[in-house]
Amino acid sequence: MIRVIALILFTAVCTISNAQSSLSTKSKKAIALYTEADNYRVRGQYNQAISLLQQAIEKDKNFVEAYYRLGITFKAMRDFNRSNLSFEKGLSLTQNPKTQKGFFMDLGDNYLRLGNYEEALKYFNHYLAAETMNKQRIALVELWKRNAEYGLRNKKIQSQFQPRQLNGTVNSFGLQYFPVLTADEQELIFTRRMGPGPDDDEDLVVSKKDENGNWTTPVSISKNINSKFNEGTCTISADGRTLIFTSCIGRRGYGNCDLFYSRKVGDEWSYPVNIGPEINSSAWESQPSLSADGRVLYFISDRSGGIGGRDIYVSRKTVDGNWSKAEVMPQPINTPFDEISPFIHVNGRTLFYATNGKPGFGGFDIFRAEMADGKWEMPVNFGSPVNDHEDQFSLFITADGTRGYYSHEDGTRENSARLYEMTIPEELQIAYRSNFVKGIVKDKKTGIPLQSHIELFDLKKDELVSVVESDSVSGQYLMVLNAGSDYALYVTASDYLFQSLNFNYEDNPNPEPVVIDILLDKAETGATAVLNNIFFDFDQYELKDKSLTELNKVVRLLNDKPSIQVEISGHTDSDGSASYNKQLSLKRAQSVVSYLVEKGINGARLSEKGYGADHPIRPNDSEENKQANRRIEFKIIQN
Repeated sequence: MIRVIALILFTAVCTISNAQSSLSTKSKKAIALYTEADNYRVRGQYNQAISLLQQAIEKDKNFVEAYYRLGITFKAMRDFNRSNLSFEKGLSLTQNPKTQKGFFMDLGDNYLRLGNYEEALKYFNHYLAAETMNKQRIALVELWKRNAEYGLRNKKIQSQFQPRQLNGTVNSFGLQYFPVLTADEQELIFTRRMGPGPDDDEDLVVSKKDENGNWTTPVSISKNINSKFNEGTCTISADGRTLIFTSCIGRRGYGNCDLFYSRKVGDEWSYPVNIGPEINSSAWESQPSLSADGRVLYFISDRSGGIGGRDIYVSRKTVDGNWSKAEVMPQPINTPFDEISPFIHVNGRTLFYATNGKPGFGGFDIFRAEMADGKWEMPVNFGSPVNDHEDQFSLFITADGTRGYYSHEDGTRENSARLYEMTIPEELQIAYRSNFVKGIVKDKKTGIPLQSHIELFDLKKDELVSVVESDSVSGQYLMVLNAGSDYALYVTASDYLFQSLNFNYEDNPNPEPVVIDILLDKAETGATAVLNNIFFDFDQYELKDKSLTELNKVVRLLNDKPSIQVEISGHTDSDGSASYNKQLSLKRAQSVVSYLVEKGINGARLSEKGYGADHPIRPNDSEENKQANRRIEFKIIQN
């Protein structure tokens, strides 16, 4: 996969004719060496090409095209300084306007890649003054010129951040790139390649944090996933149990590179399957990024019908669990040029990606776009020093928005891709931060792990936000919680009474991780559940509007189980008199029963009780415990 990315990130622009009839030399020996060198160059055998080109120049010191080809070869090796020396020497030997344009274009590109914006602008202006016919190259050089102008204006505006190369335990391969993490940051998955040779295939590896918070030695993610074919550029759901990756050769697919899907059950990954024709095409699909709950997928494709060369596409899971037909993201996200390496943050509304189609510091810059009211706002450059004159891509931002992981390759050396972690400056941190709740769903009596269905609702909007499943073997679950909302979390399993939890992050911009095991009662006589999302104002018994989500959940349960009879009970803390607390708790229980009857539940199936402070679930010795004791309970009294 990195070989494909390299072709996207770097393309030497050969603009000078190779026809022997138009060469500036008459030396047959020089021409023969030049021709032989080009045969090596196009095969990527650069050292042999350089030696032969230097010999050709020895035969004729004024061989303009040999200097140009020597510059192109050094450029392909990312040795931009030696490339410029060759280009500048060749330029000094010619007065041919067509030949000069080729030197102007490549010199400007080289200086842009070196971050020398002043020199880049000089050569871009020379080119644009000379070229009037080639509209495609004019558009490209105009974009490069805007990059140089942008870089010149902004290169002194730098934020403070501290990139740290991950330790040698992780960076232990020839190349490593495209890192992704689970939301709890306990697993780091990335693509590794042992070397640059054609036999060095790509595999997915995983490193886990040990008890001291250190990354362990990376190992193959699974024998079911890695094969003799290439596996790379992956994405993983927030809970670490849904994986989508790219494979280009050997697997049964629809085109050049396809996306494949695998699901983790217990500790085992399933055999991957092609994600299907709604997403894959006969073209090139790669670089996937999943939403936190695994229900929205962003990826890159170069299929026809897009906006530019390579574009970002998006697909969503339908209610029946299938993927919708992928759609190209509109401008201003995509451009007429190339977009690569999309990353959707777990908050679901902040998209990072790299593009060479917007003004930046040169090459591919990281941009960030925010979604507001269901629409993407104008992307903004992530800024310096995250972006610079080299190519940036492959960025992952943690749930709390404070740190990033990325791969970086030294712009002057091939095959130097390493993984880094950075602290993101406060002024660049995302506005909508996230964290998570995780744990194990168990049978309350036996402690056996349960597979369960978990839903997250925004109480203010009475809107379903996210859906996940707990693992059928381990019972483990993880749900992402975004700042700025008041949430109800519902956990349901077949033949069990649901449990509800509340997480109020309306006024909390920095939610903390929560670890909680959820115990489910069998839906049988005596089973109880606290209705944690029924709300009243202080000292009142009228139901607040944000109670509707939970009340309707109870209505659906009673309709699904028409034979059960239930008790709705109100409870208070120990503050106040016992008689007042029992009266208030009874009125609150009655408010709930009235709503259920209003929604069509037979009142004969319902009873209400007000227990006041008689049945605390915690000691009334703190405000937190008192709040827990102020509650409405649901109890099955006949099944």
